[in-house]
Amino acid sequence: MIPRSHPRYQSLIKRELLVEGFEKGIVAPAGLIAHGRGETFDYLIGERSEDFAILAEKAAVAKMLMARNPVISVNGNVTALASADIVELAKLLNAKIEVNLFYRTEERVRKIVEEFLKYGVRILGDKPDARIPGLEHKRALCTTEGIYSADVVLVPLEDGDRAQALKNMGKFVITIDLNPLSRTARTAHITIVDELTRAVKNMIDFAKEINDKEAERILSHYQNKVILAQALRHINKRLEKLATDFQALQA
Repeated sequence: MIPRSHPRYQSLIKRELLVEGFEKGIVAPAGLIAHGRGETFDYLIGERSEDFAILAEKAAVAKMLMARNPVISVNGNVTALASADIVELAKLLNAKIEVNLFYRTEERVRKIVEEFLKYGVRILGDKPDARIPGLEHKRALCTTEGIYSADVVLVPLEDGDRAQALKNMGKFVITIDLNPLSRTARTAHITIVDELTRAVKNMIDFAKEINDKEAERILSHYQNKVILAQALRHINKRLEKLATDFQALQA
């Protein structure tokens, strides 16, 4: 039992959810490593949703609200950490949910589908009938109804190769990635440099507020390269300040 007074409470709860997901067979072993890598960048950012993240989250919601067939792609980590919020976000955005796994087994797919069924939602992906061109891995498997015909795809915690392949198909790619230097972050049309659960909760709030006119205004001003630059400058400035503070303590 983790006491709420613990200074690392939220971080430790997420770790426990991932361990639970791993024990259920939802999270792959490599997913635990990937989470730790992302958590490192969250430390550097300051473990909060900064302005550059908020702007990207608003733009992501705006784009999905205006989409013809928006799809949210989920993997094991997303399912373990944010399945309930993903369901709420999908309903607000009128988006489909499709499971896609790098380390794909039919058992893992089935367990993820069953996890979403707890919320009364049937997700796509357990019966793929199409492939993403340019990918030889099982990650290419998708459904015609979902990812293959989508115009906008939200791919949280994504692999760079698939993000590029989706972009090559002409799809508008949105990602949630704490690492602004990753291939996925640099490939996506909209990159949300924020922790998954914070980002999805923020997007839920924005989806309740943004109308069509506001969505067009937000997108007309959005520039993803500027957002990535702001994220990197923020990390740099924060580290410089921390270094100065540490040095002052030694004076």
